[in-house]
Amino acid sequence: MRKDFCLAGIIAVILALVFGAQAQPLTINGAGASFPYPIYSQWAYKYHRLTGVKINYQSIGSGAGIAQIKAKTVDFGASDAPLTAEELQRAGLIQFPMVIGGVVPVINLEGVGPGQLRLTPQVLADIFLGKIAKWNDPAIPALNPGLRLPDKKITVVHRADGSGTTWLFTHFLSHKSREWREKVGTGKSVRWPAPGSVGGKGNEGVASYVKRVQGAIGYVEYAYALQNEMSYALLQNRAGRFVAPNLETFQAAAANADWQKAPGFYLVLNDQPGEKSWPITGATYILIHKEQPDAAKAEAMLKFFHWCYKHGVEMAEKLGYVPLPREVVTLVEDVWAREVKVRGKPVWP
Repeated sequence: MRKDFCLAGIIAVILALVFGAQAQPLTINGAGASFPYPIYSQWAYKYHRLTGVKINYQSIGSGAGIAQIKAKTVDFGASDAPLTAEELQRAGLIQFPMVIGGVVPVINLEGVGPGQLRLTPQVLADIFLGKIAKWNDPAIPALNPGLRLPDKKITVVHRADGSGTTWLFTHFLSHKSREWREKVGTGKSVRWPAPGSVGGKGNEGVASYVKRVQGAIGYVEYAYALQNEMSYALLQNRAGRFVAPNLETFQAAAANADWQKAPGFYLVLNDQPGEKSWPITGATYILIHKEQPDAAKAEAMLKFFHWCYKHGVEMAEKLGYVPLPREVVTLVEDVWAREVKVRGKPVWP
């Protein structure tokens, strides 16, 4: 009798452990770009409250995110620098855009508020090259008559980590400045030529440095400028207009995107035509493996991204991100249905 009681107790404990483990909510791990972190964190929080599924996203930079998804240490990676179709093929990955945003020059200059400073792409490149070293250099007042600019050293703040935001920013400077293209080029990580420049980790780190250092200029995704109440510069766009960063000017740039003709959704939206277009605009991407190891987790992950597309629009717009049009979402989900599989069987829908 005692032996039967003990056996029953052991079985009860085992069953409790088994069913308890099964009842644990799923956790999906992602890592990469800091560019979309403000919206990814809001989406993850809301989705967890609604479903119990936890989305653990680490804002560690696009370079590290790409490395981690290739190494299969996370369920998804995130990057603002899109991978080419060839790179995706070699790594067994697919990529798809989640939202579109803008990279914004932010400044810390006493007496200069948001949108009061005007910069051309060439002057911006010369500042980051170190050729323009003071705020009262004749090139800057010439663009800003009536704005009091001090005889103060410019401190360039850049990303210290491998970054898709840096890739977008340097891609734009390379496109607009021959000297930048020849001396520095485009990359997630580059050798910054301006003397005395400082590096911050993530968009968060750049924003923090710019806020602390008088005379600083840096570049961040627009949501960070909003959240930190930072001053930003107007930029001259391809049409010759000085435009402010906001949802309208990002939408104007995104309007020219032709995703159907973009292999692997590889598309760069910098320097788009249009009087209202913000000149440094780009999509942020999710990277996942075509062959998934776990059907339940793969399905839960895609359901989260589907929910973001369908129900996350208002949250994205409040932070200054441009949600993808419905027809682009359909293209993305068609790719999921064709490409994402577990042991040869489709995961979606």
